[in-house]
Amino acid sequence: MTEPSPTALIVGASRGLGHAIATELFDRGWHVIGTVRDVTARTPLHDLAGKSDGRVEIEHLDITEPEQLPPLRERLADRRLDVLFVNAGTTNNPQTPVGEVSTADFVDVMVTNALSPMRVIEALQDLVPPDGLIGAMSSGQGSITNNTAGSREVYRSSKAALNMLMRSFAARPSEAGRALVVVAPGWIRTALGGPDAPFTMDETVPLIVDVLLAKRGKPGLEFLDRNGETVPW
Repeated sequence: MTEPSPTALIVGASRGLGHAIATELFDRGWHVIGTVRDVTARTPLHDLAGKSDGRVEIEHLDITEPEQLPPLRERLADRRLDVLFVNAGTTNNPQTPVGEVSTADFVDVMVTNALSPMRVIEALQDLVPPDGLIGAMSSGQGSITNNTAGSREVYRSSKAALNMLMRSFAARPSEAGRALVVVAPGWIRTALGGPDAPFTMDETVPLIVDVLLAKRGKPGLEFLDRNGETVPW
């Protein structure tokens, strides 16, 4: 009897890195559920789903709208998520010193990058089996140890906050033995990374997926780069 394909839920998969990760997993034989924020817009994920023979599904979720999580949890209630990975994120003007950032911009970045991923993880964690993986997209710029250049102050802070919240989540007695990861993908040419980034998605995303799959079933939280090397907190 053929084993069913493993399933990954990629939160924030409409385009960019999230879509590329979804595509890479699909190409490796996985069943992929990807979320999009806008229910009306057609995205690259829709194109992938259209040619996937049912192996790519699309769900709607704006991670900054917590009232959308219970309905999503209900729709997925009978599913097993071998990988739950939250990719969604945002930034502000990287050149603005933190003292000049508006309260609205600060709250937007922090809620999107730190609070909302944790809300998703807490809402859906019970769908991930003991040999599965829960992860979130962080950034090397979230490393306090490695911050020797400064700049991008709010974005850096939001990713450091995400890392700390994941450390706190991992420290709960109920999470002992669970595989958890925050990933620093590197500076990649995406809408967020910009055209000057040194790495393309084609050369980076397969490495990220390698890291995710290698981490499955390995207890504890790690902060890893695209090569699977430990990033200092």
